[in-house]
Amino acid sequence: MTALQERHYSDIMDDKKNFQQDIGKKKTGIMGGTFNPIHLGHLLLAETALSAEKLDNVMFIPSGQPYMKKKEEVMPADRRLKMVELAIADNPHFIVSDMEIKREGNTYTCDTLAQLKREQPQTDFFFLMGADCLFSIETWKNPEEIFAACTVLAAVRNGADPALMLEKCSYLAENYRAEIRLLPFPETAISSTDIRRLTKEGRSIRYMVPETVRLFIQDNRLYK
Repeated sequence: MTALQERHYSDIMDDKKNFQQDIGKKKTGIMGGTFNPIHLGHLLLAETALSAEKLDNVMFIPSGQPYMKKKEEVMPADRRLKMVELAIADNPHFIVSDMEIKREGNTYTCDTLAQLKREQPQTDFFFLMGADCLFSIETWKNPEEIFAACTVLAAVRNGADPALMLEKCSYLAENYRAEIRLLPFPETAISSTDIRRLTKEGRSIRYMVPETVRLFIQDNRLYK
């Protein structure tokens, strides 16, 4: 076998090895947030990503102490975690992790992804976010580590400027080697802020959150 043939054979074997490794990898979506409370918009985004990207599952990770918010602004972590557990109970492809709640100090996405990569090296991670976050992600802690650890799935809502989104994606790909996939997503007029306000006013939040979550909020007199 000539030196050229040996190199060619080696390249083929390397490609075969990489292909076999890729086949064995699991695809997990990451849905982070305060979930204060979780609502149907969160669940719809997770299901949309699961279907569009053929993910094996979506992991919901309630934040511990978000560094962008004051502690008194956020419901205690154990209650937010419980609401997530109730919300996803009927979907076998949705799972929840309390890793950020257990971690001391402020919550940073780069730290969460680094921990997941260490614990699950054979998993490809897909981080879900609103496409508007693409314009602020450079202000997050260590954005280069975030892009290195995952593929970003950016939900593009109705009314977003496609040209502007593509321009931002190209910029992030060039400067951070980011892999970003735009995920068409219908506009949903539901927000955690509105749910908290309506609850405080004694108004209905039915059909904005799963019924199990609504009853948990009602029974525990949350957001009053």
